[in-house]
Amino acid sequence: MTQSHPRISKAVIPAAGLGTRFLPATKATPKEMLPVVDKPAIQYVVEEAVSAGLDDVLMVTGRNKRPLEDHFDRNYELESALEKKGDAERLAKVRESSDLAMIHYVRQGDPKGLGHAVLAAAPHVGDEPFAVLLGDDLIDPRDPLLQRMIEVQGQYGGSVIALMEVEPEQIHLYGCAAVDTTEDGDVVKVSGLVEKPDPADAPSNYAVIGRYVLDPGVFGVLRRTAPGRGGEIQLTDALQELAQDEGAAGPVHGVVFKGRRYDTGDRGDYLRAIVRLACEREDLGPDFRTWLRSYVAEEM
Repeated sequence: MTQSHPRISKAVIPAAGLGTRFLPATKATPKEMLPVVDKPAIQYVVEEAVSAGLDDVLMVTGRNKRPLEDHFDRNYELESALEKKGDAERLAKVRESSDLAMIHYVRQGDPKGLGHAVLAAAPHVGDEPFAVLLGDDLIDPRDPLLQRMIEVQGQYGGSVIALMEVEPEQIHLYGCAAVDTTEDGDVVKVSGLVEKPDPADAPSNYAVIGRYVLDPGVFGVLRRTAPGRGGEIQLTDALQELAQDEGAAGPVHGVVFKGRRYDTGDRGDYLRAIVRLACEREDLGPDFRTWLRSYVAEEM
């Protein structure tokens, strides 16, 4: 039965990671600012939140993340130079990022894990359900995952996580969900969660990917969640508690995603994401695909 729940308007984007897998590029440049074709990865994530109707965005940052703030701020000197040149196309692109949404910032302080980063958003979020979007996962705008998750949260209440089926030997790279089916084909009831299990111990091959719609009751659970895997406060551990004891915070459901996802947290997948997105661009795709075919033919 469809229930009535508060409208979700706030998105939280944890962006305090050190980006060690991309060193030395991330020594002085936040990993979220690495370009995917001609836009930084973080802009794709903000655009996804805005497309889902979430116009209030909080970024949880850390040291050396000032370029994030600069990117989503106005740059009057650059805008003035482009105006004088009459370069309306590039001027629109420069202004696009600063006009996307109302963006706020808070520092995580100590890097104590994703759960700790989400908890830093509590004063801003308050008592409303909210979305969490991880910057390493880019979801193709033609596959509106977040909108579907918001719909499911409106129907069932509680929290909703994004799941994707992966090969069993890959499940150790992800949080993993134990699930039960529901009447909705793409929705499952989550009965348990475990962070990066050994394949032999995994309850399924449903991997948790970087999109969440959370009941604010998760904050109370996170405040008492002890450090888990890696000595960090894991969001997975808090969701495990909610899944096993629904209480006032409601159940945990999962939306099984079968669309296009680009993983920019791994160097190889980052390169593949750039190639795939460049191939699909109207302005770049035709020439780039021609060159790519030629290059692959020569190498083979």
